[in-house]
Amino acid sequence: MKTVRLKYGTECWEMPLGNARLLTRTTEPPADPETLVRRALTSPLGTPPLAELCRPGERVAIVTSDITRYTGSEHYLPILVEELNRIGIEDRAIEIIIALGIHRKQTGGEHRKILGSLYGRIAVYDHECDDPDQLVDLGTTDSGIPVLINRRVVEADRVIVTGTVGFHYFAGFGGGRKGLVPGVASRETCMASHFAVFNPPEVGGKHPRAVTGVLDGNPVHLNLLQAARMVKPDFLLNTVLSPAKELLGVFCGDLEQAHLAGCELVRESYQAELSEAGDLAIVSCGGQPKDINFIQSHKALDYGVNAVREGGTVILLAACPDGFGHPTFFDWFRYQDLDEFEAALRADYQINGQTAHATLAKARRFRVILISELSETQTRSMGMEKATNLSAALAMAKAGLPDEPKTVLIPDGGTILPRVTSS
Repeated sequence: MKTVRLKYGTECWEMPLGNARLLTRTTEPPADPETLVRRALTSPLGTPPLAELCRPGERVAIVTSDITRYTGSEHYLPILVEELNRIGIEDRAIEIIIALGIHRKQTGGEHRKILGSLYGRIAVYDHECDDPDQLVDLGTTDSGIPVLINRRVVEADRVIVTGTVGFHYFAGFGGGRKGLVPGVASRETCMASHFAVFNPPEVGGKHPRAVTGVLDGNPVHLNLLQAARMVKPDFLLNTVLSPAKELLGVFCGDLEQAHLAGCELVRESYQAELSEAGDLAIVSCGGQPKDINFIQSHKALDYGVNAVREGGTVILLAACPDGFGHPTFFDWFRYQDLDEFEAALRADYQINGQTAHATLAKARRFRVILISELSETQTRSMGMEKATNLSAALAMAKAGLPDEPKTVLIPDGGTILPRVTSS
């Protein structure tokens, strides 16, 4: 019988496919990463090549993602620096800023993984979202969002933004403008720009366009893009990754144009169609780092529920060795009534609170069985049921399901976006 490999943290579990529908997307074999990066650098979208943008003696800030978002940085950062060196910009004039947003600082080992061969050669700094001395006020957006950005980025002569493009549960897609906002923005800017996920108070609820895979009319995306444009970045390099975290595509150029090209490849590669909704979805986040903490693992839950009917069951494999991913995240579950929860967020919006609210809202609409290192009490507070392993979860799932449930298996739930084509 055919088996399916499901990743859980650093482990890999196998289960029989049986009559389940395996939801994956086949991607073209990736080209050599160096070839992809160099090709994209020589043919940027909407901007001249770096050799025409940068001049010898200029200071260059390269922004890249933290360890929770693998981007292929160990491949493209050395090539970027090589190109800058060729232009006449020395190593000492180059700084790499880790776009933490409101995440924790990185360890030395994590810096090494991100920088690859550049570690110890090029200066690297973690963004500080709460240190006013490290921030510069660039003014406000049309909607009144204050834009405070990392001083090293603002004061550089040239700014190169890097990262990876994937689906995002309320900004539509990650990558692009998100490398700057929230990546190297103040906590205040991060919170204000993401608040647009909600409708005006008189309407209430989440904005209908602030959803996965949607950019047109998405108020969160539009806020992020305008705020990021105020930084006046010179160049974008974004990757699209295969399920095995290989470089599937590389896009360079203008902040918006290159990002949109990456978004299109993500949609083509990772939106998977189902003819009907299932009763049960078994979803693996895809292993580390996609399930390094619950905030990261939530992406797989957000995508996975699209594969099942209203009230259906989801088994989520999410190890979460780093716990929740932020010290304030779990505190939000003191609100168990969703209306009270929304009111609290409107009074004091926090991105972690938004993710917690989205988690609880899905747990109210679907039955979620979570396999993780989180405790039973923590799991129950998030509206879910804890299982110690896959066998236990499958046994628990039988209650309330048909004798032969329509089952969907999603081995890379942090990447695949199911789309049911008929009701």
